[in-house]
Amino acid sequence: MVRLTRPESQARTHADLVATARDLFLTDGFANTSLERVAETAGYSKGAVYSNFANKNQLCLEALELIRTTKIGEVAGLLGTSETLDGRLSAFQEWAEKTLGDVGWTMLEFEFMVASRDDPDMRASLVASLSTVRGVVATMLTSLADSLDLTLPLPADDAASSLLSLGIGLGIQRAVDPTISAQLVTDGLRMFLTLAGAPTSVV
Repeated sequence: MVRLTRPESQARTHADLVATARDLFLTDGFANTSLERVAETAGYSKGAVYSNFANKNQLCLEALELIRTTKIGEVAGLLGTSETLDGRLSAFQEWAEKTLGDVGWTMLEFEFMVASRDDPDMRASLVASLSTVRGVVATMLTSLADSLDLTLPLPADDAASSLLSLGIGLGIQRAVDPTISAQLVTDGLRMFLTLAGAPTSVV
């Protein structure tokens, strides 16, 4: 077996800790997950955790970024699974029904927001992280519109903010009442494309 270099070993340790923290945070919540437990579950010493992360807030921020990156990757993948717009929207709707309102993810986002409320540095990091997500969604919307030879009816960043706000709000409601349909998010995307000029018969 090839021996890892020190930087490679450090990168693997860091990634293992983030992935383990993600799983524990999603299962047990932010408050109930200690750094010591993350270390034990991942098979590392407490020193390994403290040498990689300044505090639990920093670890949680990276875990959330990993979750968001995974979810965005899922959406990007499914939007390219069909050549027709109907097929893309159908795939997106299926994803939304399974994902929006996931209790572990929804509660973790809120727990972390509360925990970072009195920490200006972490709040700034959270703002930057969410801004990155918004930018990625804006890029995806632009690519989708371009593939259909359409122009979004408002700036891509604003469209992304609108869809994210709708998705977050709906996710909160679905975390409490999973019988609520996620169709509203798909309808929001459909509305943007219709206003951009896509024939209503295909959306």
